[in-house]
Amino acid sequence: MAYLIADHIISPLGFGTAENFDTLCQGHSGLAEHIHPTIGPYIAAKIDREKLQLAFSDELSLLGNFTFAEQLCILSVKQVAQKADLDLKSSDTLLVFSTTKGNIDLLHTKQFDQSRVRLGKMAEMVSTYLGNPNKPIVVSNACISGVQALLFSMQVLHSKRYKRVVVCGVDILSDFVLAGFSSFQALSLTPCKPFDKNRTGLNIGEACVSMVISLEESGNVRLSAGASANDANHLSGPSRTGEGLSLAIKRSLANAGISPQQIDYISAHGTATPYNDEMEALAFQTEKLSEVPLNSFKGYFGHTLGAAGVLESCITAQCIKQNKFIHSLGFEHLGVSVPLHVIQKTTDGPIHTALKTASGFGGGNAALIITKA
Repeated sequence: MAYLIADHIISPLGFGTAENFDTLCQGHSGLAEHIHPTIGPYIAAKIDREKLQLAFSDELSLLGNFTFAEQLCILSVKQVAQKADLDLKSSDTLLVFSTTKGNIDLLHTKQFDQSRVRLGKMAEMVSTYLGNPNKPIVVSNACISGVQALLFSMQVLHSKRYKRVVVCGVDILSDFVLAGFSSFQALSLTPCKPFDKNRTGLNIGEACVSMVISLEESGNVRLSAGASANDANHLSGPSRTGEGLSLAIKRSLANAGISPQQIDYISAHGTATPYNDEMEALAFQTEKLSEVPLNSFKGYFGHTLGAAGVLESCITAQCIKQNKFIHSLGFEHLGVSVPLHVIQKTTDGPIHTALKTASGFGGGNAALIITKA
């Protein structure tokens, strides 16, 4: 168990958690059409570089020697540290980074030393600039990286070596990522439709999100418990039975000491790919969660890869704070084989306990219970 002290989001929907959540509540999406010289047209959620420059001109003027991903991390961590009144130079503060590809875009440029492509080097650059004396930790396990980074940070706090942990999730749009998902024929040429029968694939997004967590009882949201499990089904394909995610959910509920009936809301992974959505639905049915209101945020942010678990946990915490069920954008008609209560309209309602799930390449699955403190 740990408490969420502060958070900050940089995404295509805005700069700051409040702006992002307000935009979500208004039903606006960050997805738009773009053209790639070799892939052609594609839909993605891309951070507006010009708006970012205007919003953080003073800070960015000092960060010319840093990559775009590193700049985002520095901006977001500094903002969240200010909100939490956190001393980043203290040995009591640990930085944990969640990413799948980091500076992978450097493969196509000679502007920076190629050592920066290594995830550890990226984390080191950011940590050194911020003056943190501890060796930064990188959690990189495909699309469950963000949730696993939060679970890891909760464990670290209970070791009593650190008083606060800053979890920073980041991934950006790159030719490497676009080409990879294009080769899987997983990219949709239209805005994604999680759990909908007419879904045709996913959209990539980019974001940087920072969360400060601590054992200190402050704030009004608590990360109660979680678990991960690997079904070892396939290098890139999800389990057809959902047994790995089912196990992660079962263990999370047991670790939190609650029953499925106490879950008020589910923030699903919901990539809008046929097999992922079906697998999640089967897992929810197995764990008796089919009737719980559920959504996916991929229709707003796209799939932000290593940032997704941190981003969506942050938004889930806001849903709990403000008692808000957010419309699962893109959903119209159920497209999975079992019942599922997908949220079709943004409404107010009491939320005390939420479940956040994530699944990824290599058979990884993770779940996190988030509650009102």
